[in-house]
Amino acid sequence: MSRAARNGIIVKDGGTLEQLTQIRTAVFDKTGTLTHGRLALEEIRPARGLAPALTFGKLLAFAASAELHSSHVLASSVVGAALARGLDLSRPSEAVEHATEGICAMVDGHHVAVGKRSFLQVDCGPIAEEDLAGGQFAVYVGIDHTYAGALIMRDPLRENAKATLSSLAGLGVQRTMVVTGDAPSTAGHVADLAGIAEVRAGCRPEEKVAVVRMLSPRPVMMVGDGINDAPVLAAADVGMAMGAKGSTAASESADVVIMVDDLAKAATSVRIGQKTIGIAVQSIWIGIGLSVGLMAAAAVGLIPAVPGALSQELVDLATILNALRSLKPREKATAAGPAATPSAAPLPARPTVQVHEDRTGADGTISD
Repeated sequence: MSRAARNGIIVKDGGTLEQLTQIRTAVFDKTGTLTHGRLALEEIRPARGLAPALTFGKLLAFAASAELHSSHVLASSVVGAALARGLDLSRPSEAVEHATEGICAMVDGHHVAVGKRSFLQVDCGPIAEEDLAGGQFAVYVGIDHTYAGALIMRDPLRENAKATLSSLAGLGVQRTMVVTGDAPSTAGHVADLAGIAEVRAGCRPEEKVAVVRMLSPRPVMMVGDGINDAPVLAAADVGMAMGAKGSTAASESADVVIMVDDLAKAATSVRIGQKTIGIAVQSIWIGIGLSVGLMAAAAVGLIPAVPGALSQELVDLATILNALRSLKPREKATAAGPAATPSAAPLPARPTVQVHEDRTGADGTISD
């Protein structure tokens, strides 16, 4: 456990360390786990027929203002995109967040809903699905119970995600899966890039728990970071939280907390567990072997009683010294990626935001 802590990994008890040696299935959340969680706003798409006064920064400002009350990584990214563009945000007077779905809030006297398409359709009626490229996803926005448009965002895959999956496979993990609340197209694209064949998308927190409980072979390790992952982290055989930027609830529910923003530490924790338990078993057999040998020698009179009793202390010392090999220095960089610090990951370049506006004049003409 001390060795893991020096590598930025907090293992809460010895039983978890033993479970890590036997992990056969690894399940990953998408946003903030397989991806960086630094979502980039790529495009703003106002709805056709929207009032001209709402087609520019107002749409982003309304969405960001509503998201001020949310702790989700998506909300902070929307707020950050608005602030980076110098938009003035208003503190909502009322806000109700629906886990994994979206948020409704009163902003400057307007009812604003932000979230998934299915969530907005309850509030605004039928909404056509936005056409998205691979890896993109849409955040839908409704104002006063009318669909106002979508924010098109992208969250890049971690550079060491694929290597981490390969390392886990080499450590005995037989099955990997992505379980996320995101849309199937987005989740599938990220899973393909990471080399994960199985995807369960559009899952609510309780559905994630049901999926993990039904998986085999066991033990199952779940890696996540958000507050929505807290229940499934508690339900898994080993819950592993990305604690550097993740929620407190996720860290408290998890058995293992990765304190640096580095997915490769998931494989490192399994490797440390296997090496530690291997040394522990080896030490047991060293103790047994030396004790049996000394007892046999004493039985035939080769060792007198007093030296025999003292030799047992040497057996204990040899066992302890061998066990201390588990306190080796910090893990070296592996194929899964170098040891990282919270500030080591480079920030993505700020993307160009495209604003599409459709205006219909009094004479019926349309201008862009």
